[in-house]
Amino acid sequence: MPLHPTTENDLDRLHRLARRMDYAFRIPLLGVRLGWDSILGLVPGVGDVLAVAPAGYIIKEARRMGASAPVLGRMGANVGIDMVIGAIPLVGDLFDIGWKANTRNVALLRDHLADRSLLAADVEGQLSSHHPTMRG
Repeated sequence: MPLHPTTENDLDRLHRLARRMDYAFRIPLLGVRLGWDSILGLVPGVGDVLAVAPAGYIIKEARRMGASAPVLGRMGANVGIDMVIGAIPLVGDLFDIGWKANTRNVALLRDHLADRSLLAADVEGQLSSHHPTMRG
């Protein structure tokens, strides 16, 4: 069962935000992609705080869209890991390039909503097969 078009639009919007934060730029010759999260992380103190705002927004939207508590917990853990390790000078900046918490979180949300949609379709199918309509 496909996701509702509004849900798809919301997921696409969050995916675009995550890509800007995690993959906006390509480093020539190395082929490594980094985003605004990594660039903001280069600014001591303030950068990591600014980078967490879009991550928080993604989690807020996931909650609004019906993500379960375990999924929200995993998303929070991804952001927490990004913040803690990202705060370590140089090591954190390199870690940010590979961790991509925003992209991970949008993927978690998409998978959760797709699984929930499949489960709903399965339950609906079981109910209709066990409760045939009465014909007169």
